[in-house]
Amino acid sequence: MAELGAFGKILIGLGIILIIIGGLFVAGDKIPFLGRLPGDIAIQKKNFSFYFPITTCIVISIIFSLIMWLLRKR
Repeated sequence: MAELGAFGKILIGLGIILIIIGGLFVAGDKIPFLGRLPGDIAIQKKNFSFYFPITTCIVISIIFSLIMWLLRKR
């Protein structure tokens, strides 16, 4: 039964993470610099457009890594 408690904690943690990610998607338009940082790749041609926010991905990854590191320090 002890492993069910640990599994429950994992599910709660994943649920909290999904709520935070969902909130970012909802509020993403309200954050002015997100997706428009220098280094984000945007190519627009006549019939083709390509957008890859590489710098934004790196910034989000660093922030997420810092949060996870802080949570692991406990």
